[in-house]
Amino acid sequence: MAPALPIVLIPGLLASARLYREQLPTLWRFGPVTVADHTRADNMAAIARSILAAAPPRFALVGLSMGGYLAFEIFRQAPERVERIALLDTTAQPDTPELTERRRKQIALAQRGHLGEVVELQFEILLHPDRQHDESLRAVVRLMAQETGAEAFVRQQTAIIGRPDSRSDLAAIRCPTLVLVGDSDALTPPALAVEIAEGIDGARLVVVPESGHLTTLERPETVTRALAQWLAS
Repeated sequence: MAPALPIVLIPGLLASARLYREQLPTLWRFGPVTVADHTRADNMAAIARSILAAAPPRFALVGLSMGGYLAFEIFRQAPERVERIALLDTTAQPDTPELTERRRKQIALAQRGHLGEVVELQFEILLHPDRQHDESLRAVVRLMAQETGAEAFVRQQTAIIGRPDSRSDLAAIRCPTLVLVGDSDALTPPALAVEIAEGIDGARLVVVPESGHLTTLERPETVTRALAQWLAS
């Protein structure tokens, strides 16, 4: 049997380890799991350096949304350390001007003490239309936001706004790659996942049915199965 491969999980914006709570038991069967701290700097390069400093010498890397942006940055900085990469509900493209402006407005709200309002405004783009009023999901999102806090949210949004275009880096990714997206993801639509998968030789694309942007929470069984297949391949 091959030696266990450590797994590094990177959550998304305003998200904590709870984002992967349903996947953790299965992932631990493949190797030791670490959830990275992505809250302490306001640029992608610095966050990636801190994650690499705390990570094992070689590892499998999983990133959802902002975690995917950081996965691209980590691969740019240390490709020899990344054995496998899973990119969930993310994009290789930079923000559009409209999205950047929306992020700046959210930063201003958070700085004025209205992080809760920011969170409530996110549900429409985070959750599948049929689960907009799912209070169990909403409670998890609110709790993760509380755990993250306004100051870290501002740093994260600032880092996201300044992130580079990663499309030119896709061809350099040559390790086993999983690209996964919800079929109704309003924030990073499936076409953006297709772009990533087509740019990485041999990447496997999984479109999760009846899911929005938070696939790990909305369709945990499907995501867990996809991750297990990726790690076992």
